Amino acid sequence: MSEHFRRELDDGVLTITFTRDDKLNAVSAPMLAALRGAVADLGDDDAVRVLVITAEGRHFTAGMDITTIDTSMGFEPDGSVNGRSVRRTYRALHLLMDEIEAIEKPVILAAQGPCRGFGVELAVSCDFRFAAPRTTFALPEVPNLGVLPGSGGISRLTRLVGPHWARWLAMAARPVDAERALTIGLVHDVFTDEEFAASVREFARSLVALSPQALGLAKLAIDAAASVDRTTARDFDRVANTLLLTSEEHLAKVRAFQQRAAAPRE
Repeated sequence: MSEHFRRELDDGVLTITFTRDDKLNAVSAPMLAALRGAVADLGDDDAVRVLVITAEGRHFTAGMDITTIDTSMGFEPDGSVNGRSVRRTYRALHLLMDEIEAIEKPVILAAQGPCRGFGVELAVSCDFRFAAPRTTFALPEVPNLGVLPGSGGISRLTRLVGPHWARWLAMAARPVDAERALTIGLVHDVFTDEEFAASVREFARSLVALSPQALGLAKLAIDAAASVDRTTARDFDRVANTLLLTSEEHLAKVRAFQQRAAAPRE
């Protein structure tokens, strides 16, 4: 149990819930470190089949908590900046998103309130994203701080929604509401507040029921298809499917299907 978020494992679904509602779930430097620790070994934990990242309170997250920025992140009391420390901070941010993206398991982001800055970058690192009607997505870094989003989010956002809407969010810093987020492909579905938790839970459990090996390889194949040429992507598909077709799990499913097909019909 972290002071920044709560971890709950239930029937294969690990839920990480941000609990800094008094700070609008803004991500502090200690919270960032704790998050990295929480996701570091999930790929090797067979008890975890699906990861859900959500938050309690009014906001999913207000972004990075700039009140916690200190010398450890490269910002000196006199206003100067230590470039080496800043690079180290950005590396930590990038590594967190890379680790989440690389987990060979489904990762779901469930935002039931405003999702800003770091939250949007976290969202586009996940496999599935759900919103409530009051959820908005915004990248305020350019107007508020004169910098770009710092966690590698622009490349992922552009790949997900295209340059057209990436410019709207990252350059113009215009927010999008839940319905527009659904229209442009930033989220997969919008659930009412009343059905939100149950709908996310039902979706997560539907993934737990599927083959973990097939899900993991499907995730790798999709990521490969988005970043390599078509021939290489198809080669990966063939290799992955060969592994799955020769697995004991697949053979057991085939035998079960054959037995059902051969059974006398009533």
